[in-house]
Amino acid sequence: MPQVSVRGKLIEHAETVFRRQGFSAASVADITNAAGVPKGSFYNHFKSKQELAAEIVRRYSRGTDLSMFGSDSLPVIEQLREHFAAQSARTRSTGVEYGCLLMTMASEAPTAGEEVGSVVRRSIAEWVGVLAPVIEQGQRTGEITAQEPATDLAAFLIDAFQGAALRGKATADDAAAMRSLNLALNAIKA
Repeated sequence: MPQVSVRGKLIEHAETVFRRQGFSAASVADITNAAGVPKGSFYNHFKSKQELAAEIVRRYSRGTDLSMFGSDSLPVIEQLREHFAAQSARTRSTGVEYGCLLMTMASEAPTAGEEVGSVVRRSIAEWVGVLAPVIEQGQRTGEITAQEPATDLAAFLIDAFQGAALRGKATADDAAAMRSLNLALNAIKA
């Protein structure tokens, strides 16, 4: 088995530290301790905590499961439901009490610096950009209402899902996000 690089260890463990503590509360020492590497090695790989956080958000966003989209065997509403169910399972696997990494970082973007804020905004915009064409397909087939632009409906689904996930984080309700998402999917049906 190949050995994980120091950079790899920092990235791997920083995601957990940021998820559990948030950006502002996490220190470089917390990250290096979790990774089991000397504190001084951090700056050999990252110029700042912000640079590492931006890399973590990019990595998290690239790991989003999109495999259900484009399936001819599933109605669009079911493709969307499967996508968000995969997101929900991803959050549960790391602890619903810590929430979604993207939203944790989004909540701290105003104080985390422009580098982190920019990557968070881009990641959310890309998520909307992935969902909008799927919704447009549902609008063309009459499955989803055409009363609103697909990009607005995509943002609405993300907002409903993530808002309920935040409530679930506070109340230890790991089903809150999917209940809200199911209501939102029902609301956008044609």
